[in-house]
Amino acid sequence: MDLSIIIVNYRTFELTRNTIESVLNSSLSCDYEIIVVDNASGDGSLEKLEDFFADESSVRFIQSSINGGFAYANNLAIRDSNPGYYLLLNSDTIVEDNTLTEALNYIQSHDDVGALGVRVCLEDGKLDKACRRSFPNPTNSFYRLFHIPSHNNSNDDYNLDNLDDSGIYEIDCLTGAFILMRSKVMDEIGLLDETFFMYGEDIDLCYRIKKAGYKIVYYGKVKITHLKGASSKKQKNKLIYEFYRAMYIFYHKHYRDRYSPLLNGLVYIGIALLLIVHLVLNLFKKSN
Repeated sequence: MDLSIIIVNYRTFELTRNTIESVLNSSLSCDYEIIVVDNASGDGSLEKLEDFFADESSVRFIQSSINGGFAYANNLAIRDSNPGYYLLLNSDTIVEDNTLTEALNYIQSHDDVGALGVRVCLEDGKLDKACRRSFPNPTNSFYRLFHIPSHNNSNDDYNLDNLDDSGIYEIDCLTGAFILMRSKVMDEIGLLDETFFMYGEDIDLCYRIKKAGYKIVYYGKVKITHLKGASSKKQKNKLIYEFYRAMYIFYHKHYRDRYSPLLNGLVYIGIALLLIVHLVLNLFKKSN
């Protein structure tokens, strides 16, 4: 098997169906499989997907007994496959015709590349800035979280806004919406960290890939569309909590020993305060 494309479904029948169809309708001609992992949806979406793709031999399903999160679900599929490459693909994405072929051709011809991402566009055509980022650190996180105007300050480099959207270059980390990686790299660094529930596991994965000596590449010549939910809608408190929890986990795992106890304490307090503020603001936000 050349490529295993892993898609996690959680109560998103139509979105997941459209994602799978976009892959099946693409020009990808290698030996590939699509593995759909259902994260204990319990709403009938898995059964509907199984019925809809019953005649597609390249699509198979894994049902999780629990909703263990994004990393947990992807790991179920990784343990159950043995390809040359893995593609982690969100269930709310649409893949363009030549995207997979060009992305796979590039990584196959560059042995030093451990993982590759493509240009990820939102439904309105704008770039999803999460698809090409620097690793978070105390400085750039301070600018981003407190919405301080950076005026092109080199310390505020998290979103890499100065780079060409259609270019090809090495970056720090990709979005979990699309991560193409070598299986031998996964064998070397280990599976996704299941401590993260639904945020941060992509940054952690890329951090470990680069630490192992491989490059992370943004390949902007091809794209996918990411159908993110509207930001104006009221968020679930669970999602807000997991977002800030992921910040804590990543910092504690990778940066705790690099900084002084005083700075560590300030970072932890800052994360907790931002969580509280976000929860309070969310309480008064009207649902659409």
